[in-house]
Amino acid sequence: MNPAIVWFRDDLRLADNPALRAAADTHRPLVCLYLHDEFLHGQYGRNEQGRGQRSLGAAARWWLHGSLEALHAALAKHGGRLTILSGNAADTLPALATAIGAQTVYWNRRYDKASRSIDSTVEDALEKRGIKVASYNGRLLNEPWELRNKAGKPFRVFTAYWRAAVKQSVPDAPLAAPRKLHFQTLPRNFKLRPVTLASLKLEPRTPDWAGGLREHWQRDEASAQLRLRRFLKTRLRDYPTDRDRPDRQGTSQLSPYLCFGNISVRQIWHAAHAAVRTRRSPANPHQLARFLAELGWREFNYHVLYHHPDLAERNFQSRFDPLRWRTDARGLRAWQRGMTGYPLVDAGMRELWSTGWMHNRVRMVTASFLIKHLLIDWRSGERWFWDTLVDADPANNPGNWQWVAGSGADAAPYFRIFNPILQGQKFDPNGDYVRRWVPELARLPANVIHKPWTARPGQLEAAGVRLGKTYPHPIVDHDKARHRALLNVRSLA
Repeated sequence: MNPAIVWFRDDLRLADNPALRAAADTHRPLVCLYLHDEFLHGQYGRNEQGRGQRSLGAAARWWLHGSLEALHAALAKHGGRLTILSGNAADTLPALATAIGAQTVYWNRRYDKASRSIDSTVEDALEKRGIKVASYNGRLLNEPWELRNKAGKPFRVFTAYWRAAVKQSVPDAPLAAPRKLHFQTLPRNFKLRPVTLASLKLEPRTPDWAGGLREHWQRDEASAQLRLRRFLKTRLRDYPTDRDRPDRQGTSQLSPYLCFGNISVRQIWHAAHAAVRTRRSPANPHQLARFLAELGWREFNYHVLYHHPDLAERNFQSRFDPLRWRTDARGLRAWQRGMTGYPLVDAGMRELWSTGWMHNRVRMVTASFLIKHLLIDWRSGERWFWDTLVDADPANNPGNWQWVAGSGADAAPYFRIFNPILQGQKFDPNGDYVRRWVPELARLPANVIHKPWTARPGQLEAAGVRLGKTYPHPIVDHDKARHRALLNVRSLA
């Protein structure tokens, strides 16, 4: 039979992969393809062709390497391999399909504008050669165009969106991984030779800054499932409270696996429901619903991104366009390095640099600090997170930054300004999170660890802290910064 091509992108798994399963069910020999293009995984910025796409950040590139390596190993257990080609999709895919005589190319859909444009161009090029495209939803519970408000327009408020979403029929059950796969070898005279994973240079070399990431993450499908099972068994019950505590292991940490498709949202949804229903998890329906709402927030951000494709570049609410931002290279650098003088902010930024991930509560506090304490454009922070997060999702990353900035869909009011001292005292009351990531403050008492400048000289000396030397003074006064931020937003009136 004529072979088929399965084009892997952000769906790097075998189980619940609709495109792979549909192709496998034809019993045709498959070419499982990953096509490397610097600009396939984002939506903004400019490459040399001016296509308006965004390159993966450094941390995401590191994750991609491990996920591709794991996917290749999984396919090898079925007697096949992951074929890696490098080039422009609109040229490479039709050339490959023609060379092997493929009649159909299978893929799971993507939703940012640049990726949709690429897919449309590739589909046109294939159809001109008589080659069909079969596309599927392998990323979301609901397609971004499926849900509309009562006026027939896209939703702008999360609660209304999620209320409508949960009224939908139960998401389809996740698909099992194909039991048997048949593979097609490439013809020897095919002009585009496969490249090695190492040749893509996705992982850092000199310097190798990924040591902390390697200690924290395993980038494969099995590890995603293991994290899910452990979370449902041990953490789901306390999720509504512990999700805000960076000093506890209270969250699932599944976001990077969702980002690269090592696990699907349908697998998480159904596993969580099954665990509660069969009492494999001690959680109750309320605790389950709170967790599932976080999946809903991800769905909502994709809904917004689909209808507002420039979400990482422009304010969702244009009335925020006149806001005046400061150019403050020193402040931005202090924030990036975790040297602002505010321990909770610094702990979060150092956790990010070390592990490629940051606790969600602290993400909000650090983002608020940059935007409202320093009056630095939220886009500068979004770009930094895009480069340093292993879960730098094209919908969640700008959606969350705009939420904090007040300019996004269903956003927090601009005048909501997180106090990093009070946030630390409330959600890291003993200072354990700060002690882990800001070790120079580890010996300070809990009552001053979130505001070390208020400690008595004897306390500082006993803890080995010399403000301005071993740890910085606050780079901005909270009360003055808050007042300045409120004046800035009043300028919109």
